Amino acid sequence: MSNPLTRRDFAIRTAGFGLAGFHLAGFNRAMGLAPATLAEAGQASHSEPSPVADPDSLDPYSLVDPELRPALKQFPAFELTAEMVCQFRQMPGMPPLPAPAPQPVERHIPGPPGAPEVRLWVVDPAPSEKGKPCLLHMHGGGFMMTNPMLMPQIQGIATDCHCVVVSVDYRLAPETRYPGSLEDNYAALKWVHAHAAELGIDRSRIAVGGESAGGTHAANLAIHARDRNKRDRSGEDVPICFQLLIYPALDDRTGSSHPAPPAVGHFMWTPSANRFAWSSLLVVPAGSSQVPAAAVPARVASVAGLPPAWIGVGSIDLFAEEDMEYARRLVHAGVATELLVAPGAFHGFDLLVPDAEVSKQFSASWKSALRKAFATGRAV
Repeated sequence: MSNPLTRRDFAIRTAGFGLAGFHLAGFNRAMGLAPATLAEAGQASHSEPSPVADPDSLDPYSLVDPELRPALKQFPAFELTAEMVCQFRQMPGMPPLPAPAPQPVERHIPGPPGAPEVRLWVVDPAPSEKGKPCLLHMHGGGFMMTNPMLMPQIQGIATDCHCVVVSVDYRLAPETRYPGSLEDNYAALKWVHAHAAELGIDRSRIAVGGESAGGTHAANLAIHARDRNKRDRSGEDVPICFQLLIYPALDDRTGSSHPAPPAVGHFMWTPSANRFAWSSLLVVPAGSSQVPAAAVPARVASVAGLPPAWIGVGSIDLFAEEDMEYARRLVHAGVATELLVAPGAFHGFDLLVPDAEVSKQFSASWKSALRKAFATGRAV
């Protein structure tokens, strides 16, 4: 699906997805974090930068796919301040694609105990058809923001993969710390499962997925659902048939206690951005011993019993190494897993330059994998 935004508009409207140089102190003041938390997060986010190769021997742009390079060089480089984050949150998202594209319907469902209702966006490509598969979708945005491309994006998935898409408007960090967003997503999963007949959904074909931070949430949700299904034998399981993880953030230690390799993380999402985002979600310093293992997919002791997965990432994305490692762990645990590493691609490349060959191949791969999972997979 073509991106209707100009490059300049896209750059402005997606500034929150991963530019370097976050102004952590100002952001935390604006969002009301406690002083102790601010000190810890500041220490994590302003730690020494990851070592890089001799600058004379490494030109980061030389590693970028030639089709992606011109647009990347036009992307404005600036420091994201607290004011910019607030402005980004207030920006209206892209409007839905007009009919005949399926239209998003807003729903509100009960939230976790003691929490507000959860807003969902439901896109159904064939309302009169029963037994359709479903993708429970979680948007990206560094845990702190929404995706301005959300409406056209979920409409495109529903059309291209002929599935109901339910996108969760989970609560954002840092106002809501872990596990608040996870609980919202799990509430949405339970609701979709319980209301499958009303939604025209085959409850044995419910997948979870998302891009960037949305992929993080999807991976965490798959783990949480597995563990809840094991523990809570008094209630009904909520099985998941597939997890679609599009350049997900899977390890809070990347860029902090795990220095980034020299060739990755120069564009769109950097080590400092990663430390800041994870610290905002966890409200403890990213990469520290204070991080609860259950909050981070890479820290979870076992990945056995998780749903089949598709994981895709660019070769120069900051998340390349952690995504490859997670795929390795899944394979070793007997989980059917497809891994795609797009050469010369940075974080969010397919959104910035959707018509590049590497972007088209990347999008075709995950859509094919999702369609195949729906056609052949059944949750167990």
